[in-house]
Amino acid sequence: MLPKHLHSTRLFTAFAAGCFVAASGGAAVAEGQSLRGSRSSMDRQNRVAQAHDFTFIDTPARVRYFAEQGWLVEVVSNRDVVVKRDVSFPYARPEVELFARRLGSQYRRACGEQLVVTSLTRPATRQPRNASDRSVHPTGMALDIRYSWNRQCRAWLEDVLMSLERQGVLEATLERRPRHYHVAIFPQPYARYVERLTERGIGGPQLQEYRVRRGDSLWRIARSHGTTVDEIREVNGLQGNQIYAGQVIDVPLGG
Repeated sequence: MLPKHLHSTRLFTAFAAGCFVAASGGAAVAEGQSLRGSRSSMDRQNRVAQAHDFTFIDTPARVRYFAEQGWLVEVVSNRDVVVKRDVSFPYARPEVELFARRLGSQYRRACGEQLVVTSLTRPATRQPRNASDRSVHPTGMALDIRYSWNRQCRAWLEDVLMSLERQGVLEATLERRPRHYHVAIFPQPYARYVERLTERGIGGPQLQEYRVRRGDSLWRIARSHGTTVDEIREVNGLQGNQIYAGQVIDVPLGG
């Protein structure tokens, strides 16, 4: 067996064909679509952590050691993403950093706000009192995102999270006290998902930014760009057909 720390960046097909299919199939995924969280959602997160052979890091010193070895990477603020200053350990698995960067860019373009990350890797000895004893934060595969009081931003974010849940690359829960989104990234499936999108951008249709105008619909935008509604939904992580005037989306250019 490979050492635990080496599994964070490996893509192996046995995981896709075995454990993960069982963890994210059919009715089990549909159950989590309200973002309410459940025991089965926690089960899936823990099964994915075990399938990746992730270590549940217990102390701050071990977090720093994992970061020094490159098994965790720093998540930094930029024009799209803000990592709160009180995040004691701004480190996560590389795929979580990739997720935060990609989502932050899309989120800011969609509603004009920065995505605010309020928690990343938390060692087991530094968990808050209200944390579940089954939390995957100590593995580095989870992050918390601040709840937005802007209804449009909130609707967009929840649509994207539920869309990615259905594709089996994460589990998301809207926590109530305090309000925030807990997102557990499934590193290998998420990396494969991004690879597919990247391959489409290189060898397939090129993407063009489009600012939604009043009266636009996905059908109208797709028709004028020679693509399909499904293609637009996929590249933007949209769950339904709702878009907003002023929103910026990526549109695949058809033939």
